[in-house]
Amino acid sequence: MLSMSREHSLPTTDRSLHVFRNLPPTVLADFSRISRQITLPKGAILFHENEIGDRIVAVRSGQVKLFCTSHTGRTLIQRIAMPGDLLGLSAVISGSPFEVTAEALMPVFADTIRRDDFLSFLSRHGEASMHTAKALSDAYKSAFFDARRFALSDSVTARVASILLDWGKASSDGDAEMHFTMALSREDFASFVGTTRETVTRVLVIFQKKKLIRIRGISLYILLPDELSQLCA
Repeated sequence: MLSMSREHSLPTTDRSLHVFRNLPPTVLADFSRISRQITLPKGAILFHENEIGDRIVAVRSGQVKLFCTSHTGRTLIQRIAMPGDLLGLSAVISGSPFEVTAEALMPVFADTIRRDDFLSFLSRHGEASMHTAKALSDAYKSAFFDARRFALSDSVTARVASILLDWGKASSDGDAEMHFTMALSREDFASFVGTTRETVTRVLVIFQKKKLIRIRGISLYILLPDELSQLCA
């Protein structure tokens, strides 16, 4: 199994309100007031693709796989949400259905906020609205760069290196050492990269032989991020 979670995470309140972390305490208290905390087991569905977007989910701990499915049953993993991510934001703001299904890759602790309560919260706090707009912009840019990476790169090695760096940076939260654990199966990771399980395994072995990364059990350490970054070009 491959997974992603911080091995020395910040307190949950620091990471869970990642979008709003710099807002005044009174605003954060209002956010907490309208939130309902939930704990979900591995494999639980937080929401389904095409379901009415009636809530947002703020991930406090654990990881969530976001994916969509074609009418033929093919699955495309969009991304892996980590502590601090706010899920369902686009659907709630636009009043549209969820674009993806969200599945817990490991036990997940999160806040849920009903759409009406969240929109009222934004109307009460202009600063929170600006932070929300930035979060939507960041999500758009991330989706754009992901699409460009897959559309323009013919190299599986480059795609694997880019994804590992993205996950390492997200998990390290500014720490000098980048390491994480991976909850995706090798099959899901291969699907995410757009290749086969055997190819992913071969690329990871090469990275280890070159001492770019180290894998210990379910933990992956990025040893030479600059060299790994050169492979993404």
